Amino acid sequence: MSEPHVTLDPSALDPVQQKLRGALEDQLTSALQAATERVRASYAGEPVEQVCQRLLDETRAGLHPDIAAGFNPDMDEFCRVAVAIVRSEVS
Repeated sequence: MSEPHVTLDPSALDPVQQKLRGALEDQLTSALQAATERVRASYAGEPVEQVCQRLLDETRAGLHPDIAAGFNPDMDEFCRVAVAIVRSEVS
């Protein structure tokens, strides 16, 4: 699996968020990639559901509190990253 990346749906953004879309995507992607690395490095056989929740928690922890509070990712996509971690497919 390649590095995870966050892409925001422009139709779900308000005008201010649309103007900041690129910067928001960069910050969210950076936080997700750092979280993926930390979770992968400390993975010790936990079930996918637990890895998915840790991934979400670690990603939110890496964000400004205001951004973290509004970050509601597609959990199916987050769980795909968690499955890749469990299967050792994330480098």
